Amino acid sequence: MVQAVVDREAADEASRSRDAFAKAYRGMLLARILDDKFASLYRAGKISGGAFLGRGQEALSVSVGLNLRKGDYFAPLIRDAAGRLAFGETIMDAVRTYLGSALGPMRGRDGNVHRGNPKKGYLPMVSHLGAMISVVNGALMAHRFKGITGTVGAASIGDGGTSTGAFHESLNQAAVEKLPLVLVVSDNQYAYSTPTDRQFACANLLDKAVGYGVAGHAVDGNDLAACLRVVGGAVQKARAGEGPQLIIARLLRLCGHGEHDDANYVDAKMKTAPFGRDCLKLAEESLLRQGWADQAALDEWREQSTQQVEVAVATVRREAAPDPYQEKWRALSSENLLEGQNEA
Repeated sequence: MVQAVVDREAADEASRSRDAFAKAYRGMLLARILDDKFASLYRAGKISGGAFLGRGQEALSVSVGLNLRKGDYFAPLIRDAAGRLAFGETIMDAVRTYLGSALGPMRGRDGNVHRGNPKKGYLPMVSHLGAMISVVNGALMAHRFKGITGTVGAASIGDGGTSTGAFHESLNQAAVEKLPLVLVVSDNQYAYSTPTDRQFACANLLDKAVGYGVAGHAVDGNDLAACLRVVGGAVQKARAGEGPQLIIARLLRLCGHGEHDDANYVDAKMKTAPFGRDCLKLAEESLLRQGWADQAALDEWREQSTQQVEVAVATVRREAAPDPYQEKWRALSSENLLEGQNEA
């Protein structure tokens, strides 16, 4: 009887692991296809501004979005398409912002990476250079003052962001206040074109955790299972009151800083190093190896994701940009407040 219970629990755990991995993979796949479409639109001159892709960082990104829950805060990076979608951003909102539709969450007013929904905990990016850590800190402090418990705030930055004053001040504040902050650092070997050995002198960015008095976690950013486990564990610790958690994920950005950048400065040896592997390809191989999916299922998932993206782009391209002569150039929060008063 006892053995039967143990076997059943083991089977249930295996099923949950399989389902979680497959869900995460499909989120990565959708983000990759969406990013590739944005790259194509950018090269065709259909996008004003830049196009910044998350190629090679999807495993880490999706793990953050999936491990957060309603009521949490998330400040994603420019390469966090997978995390954004996992946290609740719709494909339509992403496409509308990139193409400048007046129906998008930012009404076509702002740059295409500054998108979000603060009321739902999804914070529009001010800057990727560490500035969003303090914004998450502020949201967490506001919850503390209101007596709201159980909230976690996640902020994503790159290795270059750890060299900024904003990083120092914000992480120091979070440590002193013991905020439930999960700071996820993509150690992707380059701050734009500056290699990490010109960014910091410590042997490993994880060494900074000790200096600030926070818990540190290292993870292979290409290993989806490891990312889900490490990020999930850090979120649980932060939610349990154990203070800030610093995650350092080693990986390689598999594209330029943006589509305007050919990344010719990347050392060719890095592309063949273990951290230079493609996390999406590795996740596919894992699914096939463990028998959690077959090639037919992978092909079907890719077709479904491609169809979703193509339909969204076709729809948004028929939508108008904001009319500068008709637009009410008020802050969106003020506009929403006035609309609510008028309805009342």
